[in-house]
Amino acid sequence: MPTSTIWKKSLSVVLFMLAACSSPEQQSGAPTQDPTTGEVYTQRRVVVADSLIRGRILDRNDSVLVDTRTQYLLKLPRRLPLDTLALGQLLGWDSVTVRQRIADALPYGIGQTGYPVQFSLTTAEAKRVRRDSGATMPKLTLIERPQRTYTTNAGAPVLGYLGAEAQTFYRQAQRYRRGRFYRLRSGGVESYYNGLLKGHLGYLHPLVDAKGKEHGTWAKDTVFQQGQDLHLTIDIKLQAYAEKLLGGRKGYLVALDPRTGEILCSVSAPVYQPSIITAPDQAGVRTKLLDSENMPLINRPAMLANPPGSVFKLVNAAVALQLGAISPTTAFRCDQSLVSCVHHHPQAKSLTLGLKYSCNPYFYQVMQTLIDRMPDSLAVDTVAERHANLALWRRYVRSFGLDSVLGVDVPREAPGFLPTPAYYDKARRTTNWTYRSIYSLSIGQGEINLTGLQMANMAAIIANRGWYYTPYLVRSVGENGPLPRFTEKHRTLIDSANFAALVPGMVAVMQRGGTADASSLADVGITVAGKTGTVQNDDGDDHAAFVGFAPADNPKIAVAVYIENAGFGATAAAPCAVMVMEKYLRGNIAPRRKRWESRIRHRAQNGY
Repeated sequence: MPTSTIWKKSLSVVLFMLAACSSPEQQSGAPTQDPTTGEVYTQRRVVVADSLIRGRILDRNDSVLVDTRTQYLLKLPRRLPLDTLALGQLLGWDSVTVRQRIADALPYGIGQTGYPVQFSLTTAEAKRVRRDSGATMPKLTLIERPQRTYTTNAGAPVLGYLGAEAQTFYRQAQRYRRGRFYRLRSGGVESYYNGLLKGHLGYLHPLVDAKGKEHGTWAKDTVFQQGQDLHLTIDIKLQAYAEKLLGGRKGYLVALDPRTGEILCSVSAPVYQPSIITAPDQAGVRTKLLDSENMPLINRPAMLANPPGSVFKLVNAAVALQLGAISPTTAFRCDQSLVSCVHHHPQAKSLTLGLKYSCNPYFYQVMQTLIDRMPDSLAVDTVAERHANLALWRRYVRSFGLDSVLGVDVPREAPGFLPTPAYYDKARRTTNWTYRSIYSLSIGQGEINLTGLQMANMAAIIANRGWYYTPYLVRSVGENGPLPRFTEKHRTLIDSANFAALVPGMVAVMQRGGTADASSLADVGITVAGKTGTVQNDDGDDHAAFVGFAPADNPKIAVAVYIENAGFGATAAAPCAVMVMEKYLRGNIAPRRKRWESRIRHRAQNGY
């Protein structure tokens, strides 16, 4: 690897004076006198420069995703127009390609003049420039430098970028809409693990006499540490496949291994290539990303929290079971005078059927039982009782890792939100609010907001019957395992039996008559447990949501999908989730779903 910017050691060390780096007590170059002999020594700092190279980033199957490699940059004359025909002949490009590359490199299009244009070249193209440019285009400048290089077009928010190489992007973002996206930048694992990736030089601190002989040290020596490789939990093939299912649509897809907390893929859509942020010839593309109303530069699974919709009925049901408000055999009428029900179905005579049909009135009454008339409540004042019951509900729900940052190894993770009694006192301007003014909690809407990582972790908790590991992206740093906090098991306040009571209903969702029966994988022998959600949206089409895991009896993958303005969770989100499950568990998609897969990918490519 190139080390042109690093001093190579001679006889293992290179000696040089670093005055500004002296300890605060002793000025740079200040002489130190030996109290015994009276001899004066000079402080020196010795750098152990053993080819410090930044570590690589690899996926779970050891495919190299990011590495430091030689990059060739072709710098064009500063003033356009340019002889694009001659340039194309030199590089082996047609005229359309030349003009497109120039347009991509300019922040505001090909009509702009005075802006420096650089092209990233392949090794073969750089060789042609060295050989032939002197005779045909002598004003071209070829630059060779080490640069972080991406070997994949997938996983941009996960991989992130090196801040030192993203300064042009930062400047663009700061100038755009007062830095709207600059404040929301996400450097991915490249930024989060920067200190481990870059390593650090070793330093010796000898005291040297006038003849160069050492006499002890004036500061503590530090050990040289090479930049360490990061081995991700991500399966890059699964990541790329999931990105094709979401494409240009707004939303996310997160898949975990519930047994370990490892993130198998994390898609933030609309998707873009990871190299765009730091590439010197992509300023025009970055401008389009910054200008897009779909906000592709935000890492949606980590940084945006949304109402989860009906998938949250699973959490409310688990809490109600734990607190004795309902039992698995509790029945409620589909009384639509309370809240509308979008599904036509038989009466839900049990929790399993309530989940299968996703009956809104059923879960309205589940939550009402929790808030208004908890069994064995000793409170006399109904206002105080209501406040106490909501606070108790919130305490149990928070044990799922909600309303707080999970601690995933991504920058700027959002905490989501769960309302408190005090919040409603202020929002309703009275302490005498009633359940009818907060009932949207029962169907996962209103004030509840969850991130994509929290949604996926919620599915993993149910898959594990009540426990989870904090989701994480890096399974090993060098030869070591993940960070210690990712090996700590967390338990909810819900008993495992009450989570087990949810699974039959989630399996029924995927069977005949369930809200997602069309997404069943029974034909390939995989039993999926899932829950659909359709999130009401006053500003446009509803949002589609789905959480689930498979196989239901021995879960190996848990998935959360959220697609904005896509309509029903059953028709938009569930198909994406089960295809990712099938791809991960079987390696391919069954022929009967190939047409379905093509239709979804076509929609994703066109952003609808």
